[in-house]
Amino acid sequence: MIGYDVTAEFGSDPEAAIAEAAKRHSNWNRWGADDGVGTVNFLDDAKRAAAASLIRRGASFSLSLPFDENGPQFGWKRRVNPVHTMTSTGMDTPEQMGLPHGLSVADDAVFMPLQCSTQWDGLGHVFDHGVAWNGRAGREVVTSEGDFATGIERIAAPVIGRGVLLDVGRALGENGELPDGCPITSADLDETIRRQGTSVGRGDLVLVRTGQLTRVRRRLAAGEGWGSYAGGPAPGLSFETAGWLHRTEIAAVATDTWGVEVRPNEWPDAMQPLHQVALPHIGLLLGEMWDPDALAADCAEDGVYEFLLAAQPLPFTRAVGSPVNPVAVK
Repeated sequence: MIGYDVTAEFGSDPEAAIAEAAKRHSNWNRWGADDGVGTVNFLDDAKRAAAASLIRRGASFSLSLPFDENGPQFGWKRRVNPVHTMTSTGMDTPEQMGLPHGLSVADDAVFMPLQCSTQWDGLGHVFDHGVAWNGRAGREVVTSEGDFATGIERIAAPVIGRGVLLDVGRALGENGELPDGCPITSADLDETIRRQGTSVGRGDLVLVRTGQLTRVRRRLAAGEGWGSYAGGPAPGLSFETAGWLHRTEIAAVATDTWGVEVRPNEWPDAMQPLHQVALPHIGLLLGEMWDPDALAADCAEDGVYEFLLAAQPLPFTRAVGSPVNPVAVK
């Protein structure tokens, strides 16, 4: 939390800290040399069946931002907001279309980077010194034709199970929000679990709410735009949580921020050091720009922070990420 100094625990050299954490928390070969889904292996059939029993009321919540031209992207790394184009409309007459008995149709198309809004980072999204998940050479398995080892299509079916909301913003923040640049530590996650009276364990899909999106939403309502939401300062997971993410054996973690981990990152000039451990070494699926606010309000009201969560990516063959419309059902 505020005041935590990562250098006091891990030293001032991020490269050394990343190397040590990668070695200590590696899941390489845990599920065999050919594995392509990482910690999603923890989410098995029995856990999916058990998760179905969490539905009591049938209330459902979409955890996705809208996919439209008014999204948060501003062009960094060639990421733009979705461009939606109508290819045929109600203005096209049956005569123009040449279809029988007065039939006409509307069709549309979308262009967008796969990581421009609510999405999963696939395991092939990040390398550590050129090495991909499970110790593979990144240049050999992720080419100009896509990700041949961990393509996002491999998890198109299994990412449905017990979801757990850790509302750190409400538990530990001021007015339900953490300030930008605030690192969330393992102790903060455990304290949130204690205050909520919930649990986190093997195969869970964990959603961490910081409250940043709530703050951004107020700016949008005031006509001030998204600001630096897609890449700027944000509360988020500290590098220190790599051990927590590994030992809890969760299947995936997602947040209401652009990059899951705290930004600015905890070392000067560092760039997403937790990603560099979580994706290629732990094999952990990371979700970004999720919208938990409506769900969080409901959880705060009824005191229930677990639910069935369906969060399958679109099965774009050999993609290293995918848009997703996660749905929580209570």
